[in-house]
Amino acid sequence: MTVLNSVASTLPVPERDRTAWIVSQRPPRATVDPSKPYGFFLEQERAASGRIVSSACILLTNKECPWRCLMCDLWQHTLTQPTPLGAIPRQIDHALAQFGSAPEQLKLYNAGSFFDVAAIPPADYGAIADRISFARHVIVESHPRLVGERTRRFGDLLSGSLEVAMGLETVHPRVLPRLNKKFSLDDFARAADFLSRNNIGIRAFILVKPPFLREAEAVEWAVKSAEFAFACGASAVSLIPTRPGNGALDRLVQTGEFSPPRLETLEQALDAVVALKRGRGLGDTWNLECFSSCAVCFPRRRRRLEATNLAQEVQPPTECEGNCSGVGQTSGLPVHGASGSVSLGAPQRRARDPANWQTGGLPHVLT
Repeated sequence: MTVLNSVASTLPVPERDRTAWIVSQRPPRATVDPSKPYGFFLEQERAASGRIVSSACILLTNKECPWRCLMCDLWQHTLTQPTPLGAIPRQIDHALAQFGSAPEQLKLYNAGSFFDVAAIPPADYGAIADRISFARHVIVESHPRLVGERTRRFGDLLSGSLEVAMGLETVHPRVLPRLNKKFSLDDFARAADFLSRNNIGIRAFILVKPPFLREAEAVEWAVKSAEFAFACGASAVSLIPTRPGNGALDRLVQTGEFSPPRLETLEQALDAVVALKRGRGLGDTWNLECFSSCAVCFPRRRRRLEATNLAQEVQPPTECEGNCSGVGQTSGLPVHGASGSVSLGAPQRRARDPANWQTGGLPHVLT
């Protein structure tokens, strides 16, 4: 099938003024406190070394990202004004006080770009580095176009190593521009090259079945996107099933231009990426039940994904004794061969990394 045929023919998202259209579809923004993170949790993840490490994730509250991506709902827990100086160190203090331990790995995810000066003031870099000096490995997220000298400066302040996660989303030539990400694959490759030359790790976020893409081709394009990320030097790719809930995607559901992927599509994509043996493939398992069509086999399928994340080996297929008529069963790909977690709290959000919420819904947020 050709690339042109893989994209639905009717596109309600305007080619011009796309940003204004996306913003006009939004539901109300949540009320957030700039002195506290809007979520935090503990998890386990397989590191690049192959070890299973303790990891904490703090979801920082800061000014919204300057880009307005079609599928993003992270803006719902952001500020409309620049983040006050000193707020981010206080948020980190708040979360660390709840953990009761010093995890080996720390993710500072901020619903946007860590190197956006309106989101994370560079004057706070030193205070942030002091507070997280226990971490042997730190992961932050950034838009590819904001990777640069501030990235190197922050990395130099850390006691441990730095990794930057970037939202590649998809390499599909017609879908990526319509996501309003405002970067090209060349931009991603240049950012990855800068990170590699400065001994900074690379992680990529990849959407499983983004808008405008048919279910039958979702696995193919997820794998192609992972191959591109690995070729750029990424040591891990996080596979995120695309979810509605941000207004714009709900509108596309109504017009038939988007539907969430089936659970078996995520399973097949993860199996195929892990089978590449070019880096870690991590399947996002947050709120996973919303993609399942069968309550009978779902718990085992969730455990299978979690086991794949940690072992980085394709697990035996899950068979269903229920009445799902084959829908919802893992197929078991012909192949050669991230993370279980303990939740300490996070609000509803589109997960940007594997976090296996044990509650299966909205965990309690510690205050």
